[in-house]
Amino acid sequence: MMATRTTTRLHAVNTCGEEMSPSAEEKKTTPPSSPSSLRNCLTLCGAEEVGKINGYTWTSNGHVHGYAPLYDNFEKFYLRYVYRRVRDCWNRPICSVPGATVTLKDRVTKDYGWTFQFTGTETQCINLGSYNYLGFAEASGKCAEESIETLRKFGCASCSTRLELGTMPIHDELERLTAKFLGVEDAIVFGMGFATNSLNLPSLVSKGCLVLSDEKNHASLILGLRLSGAVIQIFKHNNVKHLEECLKKAIVFGQSTGEPWKKIVIIVEGVYSMEGSIVHLPEIIELKKKYKAYLYMDEAHSTGAMGKHGRGVCDYYSVDPREIDILMGTFTKSFASAGGYIAGTKALINHLRIYSHAHTYAASMSPPVTQQIITSMRIIMGEDGTDDGEKRIKQLARNTRYFRRRLNQIGVITYGNEDSPVVPMLVYLFSKIGAVIRTLTTRNIATVGVGFPATPLMQGRIRFCLSAAHTKEQLDYVLLHIEEIADTLGLKYSRKPRVPTKIEYYSDNETE
Repeated sequence: MMATRTTTRLHAVNTCGEEMSPSAEEKKTTPPSSPSSLRNCLTLCGAEEVGKINGYTWTSNGHVHGYAPLYDNFEKFYLRYVYRRVRDCWNRPICSVPGATVTLKDRVTKDYGWTFQFTGTETQCINLGSYNYLGFAEASGKCAEESIETLRKFGCASCSTRLELGTMPIHDELERLTAKFLGVEDAIVFGMGFATNSLNLPSLVSKGCLVLSDEKNHASLILGLRLSGAVIQIFKHNNVKHLEECLKKAIVFGQSTGEPWKKIVIIVEGVYSMEGSIVHLPEIIELKKKYKAYLYMDEAHSTGAMGKHGRGVCDYYSVDPREIDILMGTFTKSFASAGGYIAGTKALINHLRIYSHAHTYAASMSPPVTQQIITSMRIIMGEDGTDDGEKRIKQLARNTRYFRRRLNQIGVITYGNEDSPVVPMLVYLFSKIGAVIRTLTTRNIATVGVGFPATPLMQGRIRFCLSAAHTKEQLDYVLLHIEEIADTLGLKYSRKPRVPTKIEYYSDNETE
């Protein structure tokens, strides 16, 4: 399996967020100085330099004289000679529902990662790689049954855009339900989560506008901003102080022409998918009001997964969702479906119904996909007459805290907030990403590795995604093997004092 949601870096900026960044003590920590680790380190650094020489001296991009190179030769070198050697750890085919467990199709390579052949065997693993936060990725049950019924009624697709013949009653129902769930006036839904950002931002900002974007924002946001023509300024990750400095300068100096900005928009994520950090929402709302800026928040990883009622970061902080001008989210994670939404005022949504490229040109959401969202959302809201949704939300929160605390106790370095179900474990070296994934797979544990170019070259990590579907026994099994390989592979980088106290796993009728 692979990390489908990668972060594009505009430039390197040191992070200052309290939740994501390691402590001062851990900042001093470097990978172990064993001979093998030093060799890996020197190999990667040497590979970078050789790649540069290769790009500048031995090969040509084939571009016309006077033009900038069309592609980066180092990345080409890296993919060919480094990534290829561990390519078996990514893009792994599955042949089951990606629930608490997942079945991988076994494959081998005889040419060092250039090609793969299936062996005809399968391996069932505990699944810590899918965004199945609330455990709705199920082959049976109410969601599956109602989706099948909708498929029989409406077919697979409308084969048209929403503005033409692609709008069905089920789409209108989902939009009303989404607005009700989030506590805002209106909502509009789209068939693809990535396009929800990249194709709607150009409808909201344009030339003469300034966007202040968190440095860890997702690639879909960055692409949408580039398409918009707006000026983009990056602020340090989750650093409210730096954001305020940027706002002050923007208002004082304005555009390079001397004119004021048409509008200033702050763009953040609820939960950052590569860092596991949670946005400092209350402080950012204060800044937005103080400097009369707009706030756009991507809740792809927080809707359903955060807050007492599963309504995202606003619910988590007990903030009125109407304080955020543009709420964006996806249905691919907590709702185990596909697509995305934008929610806010009726005026905002009416504007997008006319000017959004994702609404005007893209095919509408598939009916059974739409039904999966409706059914799971009703369960979360308790409209199905059960407390199943509430139990799932509590189970996810319980699993998240337990797993994170146990990892910290083991001595590995993790990024992010204690309540974030996205848990990055730092392994630093790219070779260690491959070693961890391969070793865990032999122990029937499936997870995701994240390395360059999604992260800086020497900041590789293993990203665990927790789910309400996981049991304590499954988590304990995973933690047992993580502790074992942390000793073998030298992953215990943390210098924080380890608390020997037993980490409790609270049941439904217990509280912390």
